[in-house]
Amino acid sequence: MKIYNSLTRTKEEFTPISNKRIGIYVCGPTVYDEPHIGHARSAYIFDVIRRYLQSKYEVTFVRNVTDVDDKIIDKAKRESKRAEEISKKYLDSYHEDMDLLGIGRPDREPLATEYIPKMVKFIGLLIEKGCAYESVGDVYFDIRKAKGYGKLSNQDLDKMEIGARISPGEKKRDPLDFALWKKAKVDEPSWESPWGAGRPGWHIECSVMSSDILGDQFDIHGGGVDLIFPHHENEIAQSEGAGKAFARYWMHNGLLTINNEKMAKSLGNFISIKDFIKKHKDADYLKLLFLNTHYRHPVDYTEERIEQMIAQKERFIIMLDKIDRGVKAHSPQPTVHSPVKELEGFRAKFEEAMDDDFNMPLALSSLFELVNFTNRKIDDPDIASESKKMLLKLAQVFGLNLNRADKELPAKVEALIKERDDARAKKDYKRSDDIRKKLSGMGVIVEDTKEGTVWRKEL
Repeated sequence: MKIYNSLTRTKEEFTPISNKRIGIYVCGPTVYDEPHIGHARSAYIFDVIRRYLQSKYEVTFVRNVTDVDDKIIDKAKRESKRAEEISKKYLDSYHEDMDLLGIGRPDREPLATEYIPKMVKFIGLLIEKGCAYESVGDVYFDIRKAKGYGKLSNQDLDKMEIGARISPGEKKRDPLDFALWKKAKVDEPSWESPWGAGRPGWHIECSVMSSDILGDQFDIHGGGVDLIFPHHENEIAQSEGAGKAFARYWMHNGLLTINNEKMAKSLGNFISIKDFIKKHKDADYLKLLFLNTHYRHPVDYTEERIEQMIAQKERFIIMLDKIDRGVKAHSPQPTVHSPVKELEGFRAKFEEAMDDDFNMPLALSSLFELVNFTNRKIDDPDIASESKKMLLKLAQVFGLNLNRADKELPAKVEALIKERDDARAKKDYKRSDDIRKKLSGMGVIVEDTKEGTVWRKEL
């Protein structure tokens, strides 16, 4: 298996620290607003990666929650609420939306506020090692003490210095130094520390949480490409400054745009996860949109593309309906070879694609190749049955909900179809068309075949 490592900017053979166990840490949400479909992409991509790796390893998947932050505090002030009320409200919303999308919860989901004592201890270690300094109640990381700073973002420290400024109120030595601890302000949440009351900076939480849960060195660190600088760059500086080896492989997903524009409420193109589900009813359409683009590349959301994703899912459902309803294009023929052996090539293509830096578009295409093959062999019940099993199993890696073919006709639909068949037998085509329209209004698509009338639920 090969993974593109953002740190080396090359595709590398994946060699876990332990032969059978791997640790993954992914930067999670800052809970101050409703989750949007851009958040969904990162959460979904790493959920798929986790699912696939679980077929090979024991995986510990960690995703943190930033529940104390300037944005949370500012929103709490605007709404005259406590910061913890805001963070709880939007963490609950985040969980609800991940459940709507069918995205699994992490094995561990540490909150920043739960780790503040350990952050204080970590900051103290950095001061002891000469990598950080206290300044009138604030603590800053000394950027000049970081070896190889800029190696993840591929930036030169001296060039970064040009144009850098110290903001009013900051008391740091170098414009590029970043806050590890912030002195308490009036009416803001704070905790005690050797440097006085305050709260942690943003970057320190991930260094502390990841090492505490996964160890001083772990396998994979992930997040959106927008986190490479400064967040992930600063995490490396902190962790290595404390003498920790930190992450071996860095993975970053591309961002999402709406009609080729950055999503923003001010532009009127902000799409929350709940709004998407309310409009389209099915999370799989969003997942298929993400699957059709390599995780490292940006993806553009348009309603036209969602229509294409609806059609893609329909291809799966139509095949599964055919198998479940026993529709045969020709008279049954015996299987010459083992159906499992005939289908194994599609599984191999799927795994080969996923083993090559999680090439999800190529892996998805192998599922459509399986659909095409099965449609040609639909008259062979053994192949059809094994094909269904394989499709549903591989689709589970993508978290797709394909096993939706109805096992029984609802009584009302069954009665209408029988009434329509009787009308067609009597050549009462007007009555037949009226019933078809009625079924269509119920979300039922009717197909007339040589073997009789079949139906499926409209997606």
